[in-house]
Amino acid sequence: MADSHDRAFDRMAPGDEAPPDTPGAGEDVCPRCSGSGEVDDEACPDCEGTGRVIRGIGGA
Repeated sequence: MADSHDRAFDRMAPGDEAPPDTPGAGEDVCPRCSGSGEVDDEACPDCEGTGRVIRGIGGA
């Protein structure tokens, strides 16, 4: 049986830096498609067509 850590990583798009709801991370516009969700009239491979990726924010 998969634990919650494995399920969190299953929800990641290829361009994400962290799973959703990770402390210190948040949504950002996908740099590959500039938020459109498409590259060459197809779903962007980095954000899987959402136009958003999860990135690390802040820092210490």
